[in-house]
Amino acid sequence: MTLSVIKDLYLTTFIFLMYANIKKLVFTALMIFQSVGELDENLISVVSLSDEDIEVKDVEKLKEFGIDYLVYSAVLSDDPQVRHLCRVYIRKIAKSFGVFPASIHALYKAFGTNEVSGFTVPAMNVRTLTYDVAREVFKKEIAHQTSAFIFEISRSEMKYTAQTQDEVAVCVLAAAIKEGYSGPVFLQGDHFQFDVKKFKEYPQGQIDEIELSVKDSLAAGFYNIDIDASTLVDLSLPTKDEQQKDNFEMTSLLTKFIRSMQPAGTTVAIGGEIGHIGDTNSDVEDFEAFMRGYLEELDSNNLDIISKVSVQTGTTHGGVPNADGTLASVDVDFNVLKSIGEVARSKYGLGGPVQHGASTLPNELFDKFPEAGTVEIHLATGFQNIIYDTMPESLREKLYSYCREHFESEKEEGWTDEQFVYKTRKKAFGPHKKDMWLLSEDDKNTIRKALSEEFEILFQKLNIVGTAHTVRKYIGENTALIND
Repeated sequence: MTLSVIKDLYLTTFIFLMYANIKKLVFTALMIFQSVGELDENLISVVSLSDEDIEVKDVEKLKEFGIDYLVYSAVLSDDPQVRHLCRVYIRKIAKSFGVFPASIHALYKAFGTNEVSGFTVPAMNVRTLTYDVAREVFKKEIAHQTSAFIFEISRSEMKYTAQTQDEVAVCVLAAAIKEGYSGPVFLQGDHFQFDVKKFKEYPQGQIDEIELSVKDSLAAGFYNIDIDASTLVDLSLPTKDEQQKDNFEMTSLLTKFIRSMQPAGTTVAIGGEIGHIGDTNSDVEDFEAFMRGYLEELDSNNLDIISKVSVQTGTTHGGVPNADGTLASVDVDFNVLKSIGEVARSKYGLGGPVQHGASTLPNELFDKFPEAGTVEIHLATGFQNIIYDTMPESLREKLYSYCREHFESEKEEGWTDEQFVYKTRKKAFGPHKKDMWLLSEDDKNTIRKALSEEFEILFQKLNIVGTAHTVRKYIGENTALIND
């Protein structure tokens, strides 16, 4: 090979690589439309868009790049009209593909009658990269037929991750479209929680605030709502009934409100909570006192009651970091889950107990939750930790620096820097949402691969592999999809 040929070959390779990088940059830029005209122009060969109807012209192109354009613009466009239209279009496309938000209430009722048993439904809080995380979950669903899972976000998470429920919903629906999933999607409002200090000062203000959140949830397609009035439990009072009084009264009041607001044909799955996570462990007497008062409050209303109850077993949200940043071991009392679950199902027809604060537990413990009759388990920080561990170091340090600069006042006496960063780093996601979403595909692939491996372990141990048939048996397309 002559020198001139070698030079030409190197030049050709260089030009090709330059073109590939430019193309990649252009693709990223095009995914965020800044005007309605831009949106229509770039998707004209993929979908026919209008407020009244939508027609998918090319399914392959939609899955290859069209849905990416729509979801990125729905989240990151500077134009509010573009964001709104993209969300409307994603919902319309999802409906046409048989993807719909649904309530898991009927499945949990089947747990309550012992028609269904043997698995635990993971409820996954997605704090960042929602579209990418959801894609990995749907890949597992298609590979293993694992339809029994929930995507959720709490009221506090919405604030520090800069995500509304509507945004989470369209990201999840878009991920289902991208991966070719068809069927029910369970979206859950987690920890609709009372602030005990504000409640004592002005109870109605807290009630109004949570009722407004309920309305937003239902409008977004979140047909699963967890009421958390466990913060109002007062263990200093002499009897269990007195301790649980504010809890069961507020849970009852919100149950009535949710039932009055839920869409026709849909029974929203409602959860209650009897033990504040990170506090004293729950027992059967706590549960009985709560249910006794709760049912008395609802007695004359003939309403569907809660389908599950969260209990405290010894865990803490996010785990407890040691001085070096590693996590302290946790002693989970599985007898709490087993004993309360037996009473919940046999006496009240509930699906069973719910475990919070579990994602940082050792993986070898997760198969114990189905064995103990746990109907649902909430997972959040473990996924966050994986994302932080696998993101580019430069971005991780940027987010850590943000925490040190903005949350110094939250550093408790005696905390090391590792403990401080671990406890506050979740709050860096919102201000850096765009940085996260615009990571390179290579960087995202590293994160997605690690998440996929964790989902594989969890879904196997929670025994939800092959649950699609069971889910479809109880969950039909009877849910009105919100298109506005």
